Amino acid sequence: MIKGCAVVTGASRGIGAACAFKLAETGLPVVVNYSSRGSAALDTLEKIKENGGDGFIFKADVSKRDEVDAMMNEALKQYGRIDTLVNNAGVSQIKLFTDITPDDWRRMVSVNLDGVFNCCQSALPSMIHNKYGRIVNISSVWGVYGASCEVHYSAVKAGIIGLTKALAMEVAPSGITVNAVAPGCIMTDMLHEDCDEETIKQLAADSPVGRIGTPEDVAKAVAFLAGEASGFITGQVLGVDGGFK
Repeated sequence: MIKGCAVVTGASRGIGAACAFKLAETGLPVVVNYSSRGSAALDTLEKIKENGGDGFIFKADVSKRDEVDAMMNEALKQYGRIDTLVNNAGVSQIKLFTDITPDDWRRMVSVNLDGVFNCCQSALPSMIHNKYGRIVNISSVWGVYGASCEVHYSAVKAGIIGLTKALAMEVAPSGITVNAVAPGCIMTDMLHEDCDEETIKQLAADSPVGRIGTPEDVAKAVAFLAGEASGFITGQVLGVDGGFK
């Protein structure tokens, strides 16, 4: 197989950046997508290049199809083919269900779910043409179990799981696998934005493995699903959650 490139959305920090680093280690050039944190995305790319990898940064709001198409077209222009897509970009919000506004709901759906749809549909022609592709969608443990005060977030993350399972069946004859990773509590900026330190300590204490996960824990799972060893695995949801139930 001739390797093309990997596109990682929301790769300026946290899980996305860790996925970009890990995929670059496998020899794939990486398109480091960002929406608002350009300097952080540049830091991600510089670290990749310092370690001998290649890639470029691209500003695109995944909820906007024209921006996504421009990003995929640039990836094809520079590397000829898109072999791996990691749909990581997302937003979160903690709110009582009765306080969620229509704008809150629409933003959650447009970024977290429409974004996955846009990126998959835009990247798939290259994968179908080459009869090869790896798509890994970042869902959440809350998409599996649901979370109080995060109904809209849980709903879109569950939607990603449904999209993953259905798309996997549709594109498998073209040599493309589609899987999801469902992280639990991961030590990211998003976790610190949503939880105070006491809550984070309690979450670690409640975890069967006794700690909060790291972005690298998730990235290792993503790299496996994006690699050759996972060629007979598709339509699956891999929990990276420390045993959360």
